[in-house]
Amino acid sequence: MGLLTYFERVTLGSEKSIAEAKMIKSKVTLKQLEAFAFIVDTGTFRAAASALGTTQPNISARITAPETALNVILLIRDAGSLRLTTDGQKLLQKMREVLWASEALIEEAGRHELIEETLRLGVTELVACTWLQTFLRLMKDAYTKLRIQLEVDLSTAIDSRLMEGQLDLALQTGPFKTKSFTNEALGQEHYCWVANTELSHRLAAKPALDKLFDLTVITHAKNSQACAALHEVVKECGLGQERIVHSSALSACLPMVLEGLGVALLPERLVAADVVAGNLHEIESDWLPNPLLFHARYAPARSARYVEKAATIAKVAMQQN
Repeated sequence: MGLLTYFERVTLGSEKSIAEAKMIKSKVTLKQLEAFAFIVDTGTFRAAASALGTTQPNISARITAPETALNVILLIRDAGSLRLTTDGQKLLQKMREVLWASEALIEEAGRHELIEETLRLGVTELVACTWLQTFLRLMKDAYTKLRIQLEVDLSTAIDSRLMEGQLDLALQTGPFKTKSFTNEALGQEHYCWVANTELSHRLAAKPALDKLFDLTVITHAKNSQACAALHEVVKECGLGQERIVHSSALSACLPMVLEGLGVALLPERLVAADVVAGNLHEIESDWLPNPLLFHARYAPARSARYVEKAATIAKVAMQQN
């Protein structure tokens, strides 16, 4: 039994007293309140239907029902756009409070298995390649029926999706377009220089940056913080930027450096297994970018309680790896 179904079946007192009191609960359901909140957050009936795993007609019906029961208009449906009415603006926060209270009651009762919702999660590729599996396992332990809808993309794309209301939680690096989200620090990812055995033997024990640029330099996407710093120092030192080979997919960098196509500037955690196995060798040099700072970001004004819990679990997962 899911969160919404569970609470919609709860009764207080006898059925007779409920009927006599004509309680509003029989006319306004949690599913309807949830649909209204999702329409506001995502901006369209289609996006709300997709997020809730239902159809647009169902979403429309879930809005019409409370409008009829409460004798109000919540939304103005213009061609191609939606606008909250004055009543809709006043009732939105109250509806969210009802949804939060229902989840709080579930948690207080220790019945997390009743939460059968969907967490829309956005992560960067580095998270996906390193500690995502640990995070998913810990989430499964905490919320056995919670579904996770995963998106893996560049941090800039994840940031945009979060702002559009298409994601509940983002595990990403900065910079961010807005400070209007809760921003919980998860930890740091340090960088290192690596090469395969053959190339590492051709280099001095602690080569300067200019010596590394005698070779091809493999690294990840251009718009990352580390690559921006690399281009800046290369320009200052008058080195050849044409030596840098960028890959938007971190997973593609490893095969290239393992094949000896160049030295690589990559996050330590990504190459750790190959370094331990002796497939790659870490190279000490006179320059490294600042560590990547990872954050869990979500919108507290619209997020379910399990989203905040997921952010806490993300910090544990990152520190365990």
